[in-house]
Amino acid sequence: MTTIEETGAPAPAQSGRTVVAARDLTRRYGEGETAVDALRGVSLDVEAGHLVAVMGPSGSGKSTLMHCLAGLDSVTSGEVFIGDVDITRLNDNHLTLLRRDKVGFVFQSFNLVPTLDALENITLPMAIAGRKPDPDWLDHVIDTIGLRDRLGHRPSELSGGQQQRVAAARALASRPAIIFADEPTGNLDSRSGREILSFMRKAVDDFGQTIVMVTHDPIAAGYADRVIFLADGSIVDELANPTADTVLDKMKDLGA
Repeated sequence: MTTIEETGAPAPAQSGRTVVAARDLTRRYGEGETAVDALRGVSLDVEAGHLVAVMGPSGSGKSTLMHCLAGLDSVTSGEVFIGDVDITRLNDNHLTLLRRDKVGFVFQSFNLVPTLDALENITLPMAIAGRKPDPDWLDHVIDTIGLRDRLGHRPSELSGGQQQRVAAARALASRPAIIFADEPTGNLDSRSGREILSFMRKAVDDFGQTIVMVTHDPIAAGYADRVIFLADGSIVDELANPTADTVLDKMKDLGA
């Protein structure tokens, strides 16, 4: 299985190596006349060391695509690979293990455990897996998010931006092959949002991390290396080296 090597030092991006791939992916909900095709034959490759944004109007299938790529939702047909593993062929137990070991998540709602402090939340996935964090790497992540003086605080004692930085650090701490971020700035003010996006950009540039981010925000998409545009369950366009302005122009062209 393709992984990012587990060392204390930042891992360089291995350009051209595919971390996540979809092949002719479809997802249908319901049956008969009431059936809804959320994805229609989507094929996609995400290379290591890249931040890829997925955009589209409401109902375009962007969240469904992320959930299928992450193994959070089943597919109707097609294949999804994380590294060299076809996750559509895994049973529930093996899929759970793969997500635990190879996938990180950052959600709009933070999903922190309120009774745990920041450090305990960051290391929780590894504690559940029975693994100890690499102390050098953990220190590196903590210094990057800039919350060392808040590690003993519970989520209720942190601002929204600080909570999301804890969530981002949790996703990065186990050095997953891929991080999926679902509207990671959706509940944040503009300043906190920029802090999270800068942290994610730094994780890609300095750590060699690979991130797929679903967003509706052109400013957030402007931090990506590549933007994929969905409409009616299909990829309709993409944009390399985007800026907020070029993303906004493209969305207008697509009627999004």
